[in-house]
Amino acid sequence: MNFFRGVMGGQTAGPQPSGAETIQKLCDRVASSTLLEDRRDAVRALKSLSKKYRMEVGTEAMDHLINILQTDRSDSEILGYALDTLYNVISNDEEEEQDENAQKQADDLGTQFTEKFIQDPEHITLLLTLLEEFDFHVRWPGVKLLTALLKNQGVQVQGIILVSPMGVSRLMDLLADSREVIRNDGLLLLQHLTKGNAAIQKIVAFENAFERLLDIITEEGSSDGGIVVEDCLLLLLNLLKNNSSNQNFFKEGSYIQRMKPWFEVGDDNSGWSAQKVTNLHLMLQLVRVMVSPVNSPGATASCQKCMYQCGLLQQLCTILMATGVPADILTETINTVSEVIRGSQVNQDYFTSVNAPSNPPRPAIVVLLMSMVNERQPFVLRCAVLYCFQCFLYKNQKGQGEIVATLLPSTIDANSISAGQLLCGGLFSVDSLSNWCAAVALAHTLQDNLTQKEQLLRVQLATSLGKPPVSLLQQCTNILSQGDKIVRRGSKVQTRVGLLMLLCTWISNCPIAVTHFLHNQDNVPFLTAQISENLGEDERLVQGLCALLLGICIYYNDNSLENYTKEKLKQLIEKRIGKENFVEKLGFITKHELYSRAALKPQPVFPSPEQMLFDHEFTRLVKELEGLITKAVHKSSEEEKKEEEVKKTLEQHDNIVTQYKELIREQDVQIQELKEKVSSMTTQTEQLQATVSQQQSQIQQHKDQYNILKLKLGKENQSQSSQGDTQVNGLQTEELAQLREELEELRRQQKLLQTQLSEKDVQIDSLKSAAQAAEGPAGSDNTEILQELEALKNQVQTHLAEISHLKAERQELLRRAEAGVKPSDTAPPSDSSSDAAKAELENRLAAQTAEMERLKESRSGLEQQLAAATSTVAILQTEKSKLQTEVQESKKEQDDLLMLLADQDQKIHSLKQKLKDLGETVEDEDDLRDQTSDEDDEDED
Repeated sequence: MNFFRGVMGGQTAGPQPSGAETIQKLCDRVASSTLLEDRRDAVRALKSLSKKYRMEVGTEAMDHLINILQTDRSDSEILGYALDTLYNVISNDEEEEQDENAQKQADDLGTQFTEKFIQDPEHITLLLTLLEEFDFHVRWPGVKLLTALLKNQGVQVQGIILVSPMGVSRLMDLLADSREVIRNDGLLLLQHLTKGNAAIQKIVAFENAFERLLDIITEEGSSDGGIVVEDCLLLLLNLLKNNSSNQNFFKEGSYIQRMKPWFEVGDDNSGWSAQKVTNLHLMLQLVRVMVSPVNSPGATASCQKCMYQCGLLQQLCTILMATGVPADILTETINTVSEVIRGSQVNQDYFTSVNAPSNPPRPAIVVLLMSMVNERQPFVLRCAVLYCFQCFLYKNQKGQGEIVATLLPSTIDANSISAGQLLCGGLFSVDSLSNWCAAVALAHTLQDNLTQKEQLLRVQLATSLGKPPVSLLQQCTNILSQGDKIVRRGSKVQTRVGLLMLLCTWISNCPIAVTHFLHNQDNVPFLTAQISENLGEDERLVQGLCALLLGICIYYNDNSLENYTKEKLKQLIEKRIGKENFVEKLGFITKHELYSRAALKPQPVFPSPEQMLFDHEFTRLVKELEGLITKAVHKSSEEEKKEEEVKKTLEQHDNIVTQYKELIREQDVQIQELKEKVSSMTTQTEQLQATVSQQQSQIQQHKDQYNILKLKLGKENQSQSSQGDTQVNGLQTEELAQLREELEELRRQQKLLQTQLSEKDVQIDSLKSAAQAAEGPAGSDNTEILQELEALKNQVQTHLAEISHLKAERQELLRRAEAGVKPSDTAPPSDSSSDAAKAELENRLAAQTAEMERLKESRSGLEQQLAAATSTVAILQTEKSKLQTEVQESKKEQDDLLMLLADQDQKIHSLKQKLKDLGETVEDEDDLRDQTSDEDDEDED
């Protein structure tokens, strides 16, 4: 124990051992002591020496300390000492006050010991297991040690944790720890763990990280919270940035709605703390991550819609128009609103309606543009406003029209400041940055909008008293080419680049604007002079833009001006500049160092105002036109004419083919509808066949019943004949009269049934004729149905004949009864025999009458079924005939169209071959002949 007293500061006699010797002895004691107390004291001593003798402790004691972690799991105190010692050896945090060289050496030392620790992946697994211990003295140093390992060798440690069973889940449990220090250090650990690893980011997100982090932010006070809120936001950014899966999970989990309360600021915005500014800045970045232009368009549009519906956009616009908001928060809010409305028509329309709280109220767009053209405003703020204006006009032709309308003479309001007036003021300002911003903003009002390009030609500007107004297009060219004062303003590269970008965007794909530009006699000489001169490095970009502008005048020239046709402009280039020289100057644009930077993303981000030269959308225009202009300049006049003729012919043929395609598509739809109708009618036919089969079965049953009744009646008639006339002597006159009435009724019904049966015969004969004439797969089925109906009719006729026979027998019975009651007849028999005969005859007649009534009802039901079947067949046959006629007509029309398409295909093939012979590159298209063949196959199917 004397040894430990010396180490821990006690007084001992004799010379003191060196630090290395002491550490060696402590390591031996850790390795050899059998008592837990001795090992614990030795490890505690190593911890006290680990900061001062970091190199020695790391080299000599690391293996022993790892062994302690493995063997002494039951003692939390010694585990805590060992973890603290390892943290002191591996971590570089304690070396912040050293100079640069010493700090670099310390970093190298931490990296070296980290590599030694993770040589065996089981050491990381062991550390993850220790983190499950709830004891504060074990869990907290374990969290700090794993964080230090991730800082020094993040990728390697991430890989080990990723393959470790339940590794990430164990770390997520740290967020639920009730001890804030462990929870907060757990946030730092997860920040390093999720950095740059999409797989771990997904696992953490699906471990309910979003819910836990948002709950912590709310508990800590949202934007008014402290450093813990900042750590949560940084972790959220790690999880969401460039991770489409987590972004979708965040949106589907309705977590966007929970962001709205973050941006609820009061009227008094003075005295924001630095932490609040940092928190709100990160919150705004989190919103931007969800709607970034680099995300997929569908995901971005979905998040934009959600942000509008939950009121988040409205809340951001409130901050935008609030007073007292710090400048950097205002700038980031403008950028955030920009991306929330970019390309979303609903959000853009809402932004149009936002007004600043001024008297009178002014639109937010106007207030923002006032800041953009004000040279006293911060540079980053002006860039943010420009980006907001660009996003407002992105894919928003309605907004473009509204901005251009503020410049037209019929809509100018002298009593208010409009967006168009601010842009014109900035365009002709003495501040070159305002010139550039205004020019780019105007270019975005014309982007992909031919209507507004033509409308902007109507804009007239007043120059000075006594002089007529000039057009906006002419004033832009005047700034470039005329007047001493104007030349001094336009001599700045930034101003000229902005104006040239505006002019190129304006006249591209707009022949009318090209004609207006060429109508000014000074423009073409100015452009050729600029291109042909040998200027310095700074002027090469201007030369390239002038070459692009002149090339657009050639490519989109409609030859309406005799002096500046395509051919004459190309001759001018060849004589004054040279084609090769022209193409070389045109290439100066894409070779500029700032061009590629602007092409990366839509947001205008520049280190300094001087580097603000290119606009993102303009780089897309250059990429599209550079090759086209190069080809147009090198083409001869004959090639140009041939190409124009071929283009016109191809356009005509394309129009014809398009019309035929539309016609064929419509006919395909009609044929499909007819096929569906035929299928439906086939189903109905099958149902009708089943009904007829059922009716046949019922008729057979009635026939059998009738035969049985007939036999019974025959026996009764024989019995009546043997008894003689005495059996009817007792019938009363009233009963005979009743029998006569029933007989007359049966006769009338028989006549009616015969009439109806004759009508049915005519209908069935007509159906048979139509069925024999019909074609198609349903013809044979209908013929079978008609045959079955014919058999049914024969059965009904037989049934009626049998009923007629029964009626005749009954009539004979009545006749006999009448004969039995005449005055001349013999005397009646005795009372007893007469009564018996009378009773028997009455019983037989009653039974016969009941049987007749039943047969009448059965016959009526059969007639109704027959009528229904006949009606259904008639309707089916009529619809089938119509469908067959329509199908035949459609086939005939389609055959004619296919012949026309084949002819058009041959002509197009010939024209394409001519283009190839002329050296033109013809883009591959679907072969029309194959398309026609495929469509014919579909029709046959």
